[in-house]
Amino acid sequence: MRVLVTGGAGYIGSHTVRELRRLGHDITIVDRFITGHRAALLADCVEADIGDEESIARVCREGGIEGAIHFAAFCAAGESVIDPGKYFRNNVQGTIGLMNGLTAAGVKHVVLSSSSAVYGTQEEVPIGEDAPKNPESPYGESKLMCERLLPWYETAGGPNWVALRYFNASGASSDASLGDDARPATRALPVALEVALGKRPEFSLFGDDYPTVDGTCIRDYVHVEDLAHAHVLALDYLAGGGASDVLNVGSGRGFSNRELIDAVKRLTGVDFRVVIHPRRAGDPVVTQADIAKIRRVLGWAPEHDLDAMVRTAWEWRRRNPDGYPE
Repeated sequence: MRVLVTGGAGYIGSHTVRELRRLGHDITIVDRFITGHRAALLADCVEADIGDEESIARVCREGGIEGAIHFAAFCAAGESVIDPGKYFRNNVQGTIGLMNGLTAAGVKHVVLSSSSAVYGTQEEVPIGEDAPKNPESPYGESKLMCERLLPWYETAGGPNWVALRYFNASGASSDASLGDDARPATRALPVALEVALGKRPEFSLFGDDYPTVDGTCIRDYVHVEDLAHAHVLALDYLAGGGASDVLNVGSGRGFSNRELIDAVKRLTGVDFRVVIHPRRAGDPVVTQADIAKIRRVLGWAPEHDLDAMVRTAWEWRRRNPDGYPE
């Protein structure tokens, strides 16, 4: 299949491009390199704004694009609380432009990178796809708004779709050629690894008074290679006549922030300083996926555990202490 990947120079996007290539698909990337890296490019790239629907339509027509995977978005929940306009403008307005372009060009399928942030704090865990939607940040709200656009476009003759609500992407490629190089790092694992490398003086733990076993937030981590494979399976599912749907992608298991910190210390051999801070706005107490539906619909299951996520991320970071060369 000829596939357009928005944000294909980013963390999850680059791993998915690699998986697409491995399985024989032809890829065109669209990226503005705001958070992505040229060194992570694994296919031809058009530097364009996803919100520019005419450019998107032209790229799709010229490339004979049949399906798209849409990653390009800002994703820091904490930042979104401080600057909501940035997130609604880029994530929602950009997706509208993209969908207009895909629809105009007759693209048949689209897989949306969505997020567990659409759920917010839930009374019942693990969290199924039908759980109430209570975003606690503009980031989560923006992803929910993007999801809600898709059925209307399909009704109007646009692509059929799958929205993948993934939990906490972690790890790096097994050969350490691709990794997480967000600048600055905001996710817990890459931040902890920067502390272990001496790039930061301490790890800031936001909140130790949550109603959990050890007082810290609980998160469901999924390896980026497992996540990449889920996107390809979703695209193949749509191409095979599958109905549009929403699917969780996670490990199905929750780990507390303290458990993650302990795993990083154990696997890096570095006992670093942890400083407790007050809770951070926009952070749910527990996010843990019910992954029964994606197992049933796509036949997908996670293959990597938390130790594998930490080990692969640490190996990439050790080889690239300053991130990708620019």
